[in-house]
Amino acid sequence: MSESLTPQRLAEACAEAMFARDTASQALGMEIVSVAPGQAVMRMRVRDTMVQGHGNCHGGYLFTLADSAFAFACNTYDEATVASGCSIDYLGPAWEGDELTATAEEQSRRGRTGVYDITIRNQHGDAIALFRGRSYKIRGSVRRLEESTAAEGQA
Repeated sequence: MSESLTPQRLAEACAEAMFARDTASQALGMEIVSVAPGQAVMRMRVRDTMVQGHGNCHGGYLFTLADSAFAFACNTYDEATVASGCSIDYLGPAWEGDELTATAEEQSRRGRTGVYDITIRNQHGDAIALFRGRSYKIRGSVRRLEESTAAEGQA
């Protein structure tokens, strides 16, 4: 019997499976706020260990938050998808203790590729960074990664 899920429930199941394996996002204290087909919202508080020499959050952590939101958004269809390219524009600083929210939205999804825009805002609603990610669909299921990887190894 094949499993039938609504698009919303499928997006949630994919996010749950991915987050369980995503020790990088977990280690940085990220949490998933919400997902929907082609969309994801993630949150992260800036810790003292994320502050660089100018006293604000290191840009690499902002990139990582945006990249994680991008990954969850483009993997909501249960088709394993990876980044083929990304860019980020830093608009303003984030400070220790700031609660950052990254909102990822699908702009285009055709064939094996997609384009996603991610905005990072602080707790005051100020835009901190704009990120654009380009995705590429590879083989396999997001929810059943181990099965997909094993089958690919036998091919």
